Order: sequence, then C-alpha cells, then structure tokens
Amino acid sequence: MTTKAAAVPRRSTTLLVSGVAALALLGVAVLHLGLGAAGVGVGDVLNAVRGDADEHTRAVLVGSRIPRTLAGLVAGVALGVSGALIQGAKRNPLAAPETLGANAGAYLAVTALLFTGANAGLLGTGFAAFAGALLAVGLVYLLLAGGLATPGKVLLAGTTVQLAATAVAEFLQMLDERRTQGVFFWGNGTLLQAGPDRPLAIGAVVALAVPVALLLARPLDLMALGDQTAEALGVRVARVRLAVLTLAVLLAAAAVTVAGPIGFVGLVAPVAARLLGVRAHAVLLPLAGALGAALLLAADAAAQIVRPPSAGYGELPVGVITALVGGPVFILLARRVATGDADTGAAVTAASPGRLRFPAVLGLGLAALVVAVVVGLRVGDVGIGWARLAAVLTGSGDAMAESVVSYRFPRIMVAAVSGACLAVAGVAVQSVVRNPLAEPSLVGVTGGASAGAVLVILVIPAAPAIMLPIAAAAGGALALALVVLIARRGGGLDPTRVVLVGIGMAATTMALTYVMVSSAQMNIASALTWLAGSTYARDYDSLVWLVVPVLTAIAVTASARAVDLLDLGDDLPRSLGLSLGRARLMVLAAAAALAAGTAAAVGAIGFVGLVAPHLARRIAGNGTARVAPMAAVLGAVLVVIADAVGRSLLAPSEIPVGVVTALIGTPYLVWLLRRTPHA
Repeated sequence: MTTKAAAVPRRSTTLLVSGVAALALLGVAVLHLGLGAAGVGVGDVLNAVRGDADEHTRAVLVGSRIPRTLAGLVAGVALGVSGALIQGAKRNPLAAPETLGANAGAYLAVTALLFTGANAGLLGTGFAAFAGALLAVGLVYLLLAGGLATPGKVLLAGTTVQLAATAVAEFLQMLDERRTQGVFFWGNGTLLQAGPDRPLAIGAVVALAVPVALLLARPLDLMALGDQTAEALGVRVARVRLAVLTLAVLLAAAAVTVAGPIGFVGLVAPVAARLLGVRAHAVLLPLAGALGAALLLAADAAAQIVRPPSAGYGELPVGVITALVGGPVFILLARRVATGDADTGAAVTAASPGRLRFPAVLGLGLAALVVAVVVGLRVGDVGIGWARLAAVLTGSGDAMAESVVSYRFPRIMVAAVSGACLAVAGVAVQSVVRNPLAEPSLVGVTGGASAGAVLVILVIPAAPAIMLPIAAAAGGALALALVVLIARRGGGLDPTRVVLVGIGMAATTMALTYVMVSSAQMNIASALTWLAGSTYARDYDSLVWLVVPVLTAIAVTASARAVDLLDLGDDLPRSLGLSLGRARLMVLAAAAALAAGTAAAVGAIGFVGLVAPHLARRIAGNGTARVAPMAAVLGAVLVVIADAVGRSLLAPSEIPVGVVTALIGTPYLVWLLRRTPHA
C-alpha cells in the first residue's frame, strides 16, 4: 500500500510537470512565431491558427516564421535529449554536447566541407557534421585513454578539443572567406532558415532518434546506481554507454546541421528537468527535449526583442543568448561537482628541467627572440631581402625599405612585450591555483578584460584613451576574483574546479562583450578582430599602455620566494610566516593587471600564458626566479612568430595573432593533457 501510495503522487507530479512544460513550449512557440519585421504579430498568429489569416500573414508565416520556429524546435529537442543522454551515461551534470567537443567537431567538419568547395547537399553536410562530432568525442576519450577519467579531466579534455576545433574552423574561414561566407554568423548559432526543407529533413532524423533513446531509458536508470550494480542487474554497461554516446553525438550533429553550434542548451535543459524532480529517463529524456526547445526558442525571441530586425543592423546570434544564460548555470554546477582531482592536486605536472645551466638557456632564448624579430622585420605583405634589411639595420637602406621596417618594428616590439607579460601572467595564476592549465584566458581574465574595455567604450565614448587599460584591468581582476571566490569550497581551492569555473566565466563574459559590441552598433568586424587579439597598426604609443604590466612582471619576479611558497600548500607557508591569503590576493591581482593590461593593448591573445610557463618549467625548473624570465622570453618569441605568420600567410590580409597562438596552443594543450599522470 505504501509503495502504491507513493507512486500515485510521483505520477501526478510527473504529469503536472510534463503538462506545464508542454504548455510553456506552446506559449514560447506562439510568441516566437509572432516576432519579426514583416508586421505580423502574435494576434495575427492566433488568427492564423483559427483560420482567419490574410494572404500576407500566411505568406510571412510559411515563408520565414514557421521554418525558423521549426528549426528551434528541432535543434532544441535534439540538444536537450543529447545532453540528457550524455549526463546519464557519464553521471556528470556538466557533461553535454558542447563540453565534450561534439558541437565544435561538427562545426569544424561542416566548415572544412565548405572550404573544399564541395556541394554535398543536406545529406552530405549532415554526415560530415556527424563524423566531425564523432571524431571530436573520440579524441576526448583518446586523450584520457589509460588513465582515470575523472569528471574534471573529461571536461578539460572536452574543452581542449572544443578550443582546437573552433580555432581551426576560424582559421579555415580566414583562408577562404568567399567559400566559407556566412559560416561566421552560423558558427555563433542561428535559427534563420531559407525554407522549411532543412528543419523538416533534420526533424525526421530527430523524430527517429528520440524513440531509440527511450529504449535506453531503463539501462540508464540502472547505470545511475553505479556501474557494478548495473552489471549485476544484467546491464552491459560498456555497450550501453557506447550506444548512448553515439546516439547523443548523432543528435548533437543534427542540431548543428540545422542551427549551427549552440552552446549550453544541452547542459541546462537536462539539469532543469532534474531540478523539477524528474529522475526516470523515460520521462527525463522527452522532458529535456521539450525544455531544450523552449529554452532555444525563448533565447531566439529574446535576441529578436533586444535587437529587433526592424532596426536594420543585423540580428544577434541565438548562441550568444544561450551562452549568457548557460554560462552562469555552468559556473554554479562546476562549483558543486566533484572533479575527482581535489586529492591529487594539479591536473598535470611539468617534466624535469633540462641539463643546461639557466644563464645558457636564457641566452639561447634571447637569441631566438632576436632571430624572430629580424625574421619578422623581413616578412609581410611587402617582402624585404636580407641585403636590404641589413642595409636598413646598418643605416644605409633605401627609403622604401626603411619605411617598411619603421612600420613593422613598433608592432613587433608590442608583440614581444605583450607575449612576455602574458607569459608572466600565466606563471602568477598557476602559482596560486597550482594548475599548469590555469592560463589567464581559460580562467576568465581575458574575457573579463574585454568586457570591461568594451563597457567603457559603450558607456563613455569620449573617455580618454588611458581609461581603456584601466577598465580592462578592472574587468579582468573582477572576473578572476569571482572565479576564485566561487571555486573555493570548504576552505580549499581545487585546481581543476578553478579552471572549470573559469571556462564558464569566459563564456559568459565573451557573450556579454558580443552583446555590447553589437548593441552599440560598433564596427563588429574590427571589434571581433581586436577581441581575437591583434597587433595590427600598433605603434610606439601602444608600448606606453604596457608600462604597468611590465612593472608588474618585474614585481612578480622580484617576489619569487613568496610566489614559490604558494606551491607548498597551506601549512608550510604559514609556518614560515607568510600571510597566505594576502599573498594569494596580491599575486592574483598582479596576474589580472598583467593579462588585462596586455589585453587593452593587443586584445585577447590566448594560450601564451599556458604554453610559455610550461615550456619554461621544462627548461629552467620550478623556481619563479627562473621560470618567470624564461617564460617571458618564450612568450615574446611565441607572439612575435605568431605576428609574423599572421601578416604573411594571407598577405595582404592579416590573421589575428590570437588565432595563430590558438592554433599553436591547442595542440600543445592536447599534448599536455595526454601526459597527465595516470592516477
């Protein structure tokens, strides 16, 4: 009797929740159909439902509104069910198509297909998206092969693959803008459709996949009890998990095919379903699909309301709105999730240093920097021969060569100083969170700096130029402080949790920056180039903005002993008289000043603070007095080379230096994760 009595309320709750979700989805869909620039509102939509629509209303609904709403329904259901499947298979609330790299893999595959010029049609595009998503998820598990796949490491590997795929996709777009025209907007997620064919065809795939997913509901329920228990109850866990992940990847690829890579819907929808008290996957899967569709349509409706099509200056991609909503949700979940790395400390460790003495390796690094600067002076849209360059350097060059060198030299100096400061920023952040993956852009500092700088441009257009670096520094410091504050739990600072919270903070701040840039009708192309990190047209005046970061870098190096003590945990530094809280706060403030001040001068350049410190530790050991100057030299070399490659590969067009460092940094991050000690 007790069991039956308890089951009745559960069924009633399930029916109530399902009914409310269905009504919410219906209401959002009607609202979505009523938004647009053709003068057809919600009232006209309701009249059309009653059969009272005029010819104009029917034409608008059939020609544009219904395909768009249908695309939102299809993509939202696919992402919601995909996220619920992945979270059920991984028993990880942070696991989703985007955090496992599936969306980015599909995005890269479709971009690569367009880059080749092949006309594969809808079927070929969908197959490419599925293959790309499958390869991305496979790469994530290849990175973790042989080790303990803790939730934190799975998410870090997924983020790494996502960064790598996105960077390569952006690079392909820059290589051939004509063939990949339109991919940029699609790459941020959009429900705009040329007609109903695409959402109908992909919708048929989703309609077939969802019933298959429901067949896996019972095994997923048993797997929630643990792998051993599920095995004891007859579930072949490995096979079921493989089938679940394959189906989830198929659904994610379907969503990307119809609407581009849209983040966080597959994360938020299943979590919301669980918060409503639904646990059984037979109900959870369709409910997550309905909530995913409602969330996606609501986000697209919000985008149209914030920037109405009648304004005439373009739409806001729906993926930006979902990032604004999903980023904070990801942060809250990251704070609660058990990463599995709290006891093992840093996610990765550096290898032993080489045998050369420090002065020798530092000298070699400086020599490499000089070579990079000289090569950088020679290459570009206007090539200069070695003889002409030597003549300029010795004061006997011709006027044209001198003009070219005088233009390139300041930007190369800006690139070198910026790289050095970003590298020392990475050293500072990593010393506090004790995680070699804690690069400033990965922990939200760069995103916060970008948001701060754009906010000042938006609110105080006539503000003096000095306000830009100040605002960037304040934004970066605030973002980092929030990340550390949120990541602290139980008095400890889990290094992997810091990075996960930082990833959510970076997504939120970059989406916020995109909204501010577009809402202010700023030159989006120029703003996005700056956000991607660019040394274009930098001169000696830009060096003035880097004075504070340079002084901060010197201060960090001079405080090497205190910074080194931060690596020793909590007890020993306190016993040696170090005020641990104050020291951590000061070092984090220094890191924010370094990264944000540099971002104000050259925009958001990522991965330098990851690659340079790690290489420096391998070369010079772990002492900050050695790592900081060695990392500064390596960071300068990296950005100078990236600047030279960026302005010579597609000359006269330029590739933002941040894209080049991402192309270099993401494979390095992959390698770094692969070398993670197997716990």
